[in-house]
Parts: sequence; structure tokens; C-alpha cells
Amino acid sequence: MTESPAETHAGGCHCGKVRYEMTGDASKAMSCNCSICMKSGALLTFIPEAQFRLKSGEADLIDYQFNKHAIHHMVCPDCGIKSFARAAGPDGTPMVAVNMRCLDDIDLKALTITEFDGRSR
Repeated sequence: MTESPAETHAGGCHCGKVRYEMTGDASKAMSCNCSICMKSGALLTFIPEAQFRLKSGEADLIDYQFNKHAIHHMVCPDCGIKSFARAAGPDGTPMVAVNMRCLDDIDLKALTITEFDGRSR
């Protein structure tokens, strides 16, 4: 699958209550070994907040935080899926971490995966 950095992709939680669109490069993802990413199986891509549009479910989302409380893991209250998270990038820019497993049209086998040692941070 060839991706363009400007492509728009739709995604959301399992039950469909949370739906969103992201615009960006969906050809790569990060696999983190922190406790939440390991337990949820998340494969993440990071985009500026301006490239993310939450279309439904915002009023119902549960904001789960742990450890340093720097990342807002947004969880659907009905199906329990964390399809994205909000945080600030290293330079303070608002970012969204999109779980690539929650995008509708992604071939996970085609992703370039980078390992990240979140457990040690």
C-alpha cells in the first residue's frame, strides 16, 4: 500500500460511538512497550491536533491518565476501545496519537513499525 502524507483516513472505536478522521502519513507506526500500549496492542502514529477531527462521541469519552498524567488516553465508555490519545509533543505542540489498528482502511502488514522503549521513561 502506498501512502501519501496528505491522505485522510477514517477510524473509531469498535462499537462506532467514537468516529474521527485523521490526515497524514499512515504508512508508519510506533510500537511502544509501556504498560498501556502493551496491554492494549496499540500501534500509534502521531499527528498535529489540527490534522485530527473528532466526528462523534466526544461528550461520552473517558479520559484515562496514569503515571506522569501527560497523555490523555480517550476511551469509549461502551466498548472500552482506546482509539486515540491527546498529548503535547516535545516542543509543546498539541498532538494526537492515533491507534492505527482503529483506522478503517489500513493494511497493518504494510506498515513500517518503529519500536519505542516507553517502559524505561
